[in-house]
Amino acid sequence: MSDDHAEAPSDGPRPATEATRRRNSAAVVDFDDDVDLAGAERGLVAQHPTGRIERDGRPVWDIAHHDFLRYSPDAPDTVHPGLWRQGRLNAIHGLFEVADGVWQARGYDLSNITFIAADSGWLIIDPLTAQECAAACLALANEHLGERPVSAVIYTHSHLDHFGGMLGVTTREAVERGDVRVIAPEGFMHEAVGENVLAGPIMGRRSMYQFGPLLPFGPRGQVDAGLGKTVPLGTSALVAPTETIHETGTELDVDGVRIAFQSTPDAEAPSEMNFFFPDKRLLCMAENCTHTLHNLYPIRGAQVRDALAWSKYIHEALRMWGPSTDTMFASHHWPRFGTDDVDAFLRLQRDVYRWMHDQTLRLANHGRTPDEISEELSSLPDCFASQSHVQGYYGTVSHNVRSVYDRYLGWYDGNPANLHPHPPVEAGRRYVEMMGGPDAVVRGAREAFDGADYRWTVEVLGHLIFTDPEHREARALSADAMEQLGYQSESSTWRNAYLMGAHELRNGTIQLGRGGPPALASGMTGEQMIDMMGTRFDPAELDRDTVSVAWTITDVDPVEVTAPGAPGAADGAPAVDGSRTHRITVENDTVHHDPGATEADAVVELTRDALVEVIAYPERLDERIDDGTITLASGDRAAVADLLGSFDTHVSAALVEP
Repeated sequence: MSDDHAEAPSDGPRPATEATRRRNSAAVVDFDDDVDLAGAERGLVAQHPTGRIERDGRPVWDIAHHDFLRYSPDAPDTVHPGLWRQGRLNAIHGLFEVADGVWQARGYDLSNITFIAADSGWLIIDPLTAQECAAACLALANEHLGERPVSAVIYTHSHLDHFGGMLGVTTREAVERGDVRVIAPEGFMHEAVGENVLAGPIMGRRSMYQFGPLLPFGPRGQVDAGLGKTVPLGTSALVAPTETIHETGTELDVDGVRIAFQSTPDAEAPSEMNFFFPDKRLLCMAENCTHTLHNLYPIRGAQVRDALAWSKYIHEALRMWGPSTDTMFASHHWPRFGTDDVDAFLRLQRDVYRWMHDQTLRLANHGRTPDEISEELSSLPDCFASQSHVQGYYGTVSHNVRSVYDRYLGWYDGNPANLHPHPPVEAGRRYVEMMGGPDAVVRGAREAFDGADYRWTVEVLGHLIFTDPEHREARALSADAMEQLGYQSESSTWRNAYLMGAHELRNGTIQLGRGGPPALASGMTGEQMIDMMGTRFDPAELDRDTVSVAWTITDVDPVEVTAPGAPGAADGAPAVDGSRTHRITVENDTVHHDPGATEADAVVELTRDALVEVIAYPERLDERIDDGTITLASGDRAAVADLLGSFDTHVSAALVEP
C-alpha cells in the first residue's frame, strides 16, 4: 500500500496525496483581490451579534462554522486555491449599505436579502431560504436602520432560496389583507411547485451532495457553496404572489419606489426577472449575474437552462440600463460599483454563456459527443482568465457544455451502443466478471489510484460497488479517490459531491428520515396537489383497476394559476382552477384530474393542511375522520384508504452500512 493510503483512519478524511498537492499548487489564481475584497466589505453597517441563528435551540445557521477560512489567505493543499479565495469572500457577513436607502444582509443564508426604505415600510427583495434566517436579518435591519413594517416583497425568481423564508418577514394574513404586496415573475407558482414539490424528494437528497451541509466543515470538508456558504437547515414556506410581471417594460410604483422590469424566463431559472430603479440608478440582476460561473444545469437536478437566452437577456439589460446604472446588485454575492465597472462585468457575464452555447453546438455539429465536448472545452479561453466572476466556483464549463448539448439534442449521444444499456447492477456484474473478478478489479483500481488517475479509479470501482455494495475494500478505495477529486475541484459543488460520496462510502448513507408534508404545500392550488399525488402513486400498491375520490378543500378559494401549456392558458392567459372540489381518478395505472367533478366512489371534505397530511401519512386517515378533521361526505371509505395507501411515502435516504 502506498503512503497515500496510510495516514488516516478508514472512516475519516485523508490528507492530500502528492499528486493533489502538485495540482493545487500549480493552479493559477491571479486576480485583483483588492477589488473584490473592497466590494465585499464596502458599506458594512452591522453584523449579527453571534452569527448563529437557531430554531428551538438547534442551529439553523452558524457563520462560525467557516471561521477557519479567516486564518490564512493561502489555501491548504486539500482545497483548490480559487475556491479557497471564493470561500473567504463569501465568509464576509453583515448588513451592508448598497446605495442611498438600500441595504443587503449577506452571509446569513445561501442568498442575500435586500431592504429598500419605501414610503411606508420596507420593500424586501428575496426573503432567503429559511424563515429563521429572514427574521434574523429583518431584526438586524430594524435595529440598526430604524424599525419599519414590511410593505412589499419581490421574488426575483422561482428557486427556494429566494422565497422560502417569506414567513420570517411577514404573515399570510398580512398578505391576504393586502397589507403586503408580493410581486413575482410570470409562471412563478407553476415553476416553484414543479421544481420543489413534484421532484422535491430526490432533489432534496441530491442537494445534500451539491451544497454539502451535512459534511464536516473545514479544509478537508465543506468549504463553500460557490454562491454562498451553504444552505440553512431551517423552515421554508411558499406564499403566493399577489402581482405578476408578465413582460419586459412593465413599470410599477411600489410604495413610492419606481421600478422597471425585464422578464428573463428560462435563463438562470424558468421564472425570473431583472429590474431597474431609475431614481436610484440601481440595477438588480437577480441571479442572472453573480461572482461565479453559474450552472446551466445544477447537479442537484433541474430543468436545463437556455444559455443563448441567458446571454441575450444580459445584453438586453446592458442596452436598456447599462449607461444609466451606477450600482448593480444581485441575489448572491456583493455589488458592483460605478458605471464602467458594471458595464465590464455585464459584458463578460454575457459573453461566457454565449461562448459555452456556441462552441458546444459548433463541436456537436462536427459529431462530437457530450463527453468529448466536455473534455475539449474543459477550460475557458484567455479572454475570461483575468476575472474571477466567470470562474467555475459553482457551475463548471465541463458540465455546462454537457447541458447545452442536452438542451438541444437530449440524453442520446448518437452512438447506438448507448441506446439500451444495462442498468448499473447488471452492467456492473458483467464488467466485474469480464475483468477477472473483484480482486482483479481492486488491483487495477489501486494501480490507477497510485498513478493519480482518480477519475478512472472511481469509474472502475463503481461497477464492483453496484455489484457488491458491501465490498469494504472497493468502497474504501473509491472513497479515497473521490476525496482527492474533491480536493482538486475548483467548483464547490463538485467538491461537495465528491466529499459527500466519500463520506457515505466510508460511513454509510446518511439517514434523513421519512419525507413528511412538503414545506411548500400550503401555497399550492388544488390542481397542483393532484399533480403531487400523481408523482407519488404506485400502481402496484392499488388492488383495484379503477378508483375515484373527490376532494373538497374547504379553506381554498378559487384562484388563478398561470401554467404554460395548461388547458385554458392560450396566449399566456391564466388557466382557472375554479373549484374547491378536485376529483382524482385512477384508470390504466394513471391518475387524472377533474376540477369541480363530484361523481366519485367517495367525496371527502377537508382543509388543505389535512389533505397534505394524509398524502404524506396515509395511515392517519382513520384518525382524522374519527376526530372530525376530515369528513366523508358520501361514498366508500375504503376507496379513500385504498387510494391513499397506494401513495409512496418517500424516504429521503435509507441507511446502508458499509
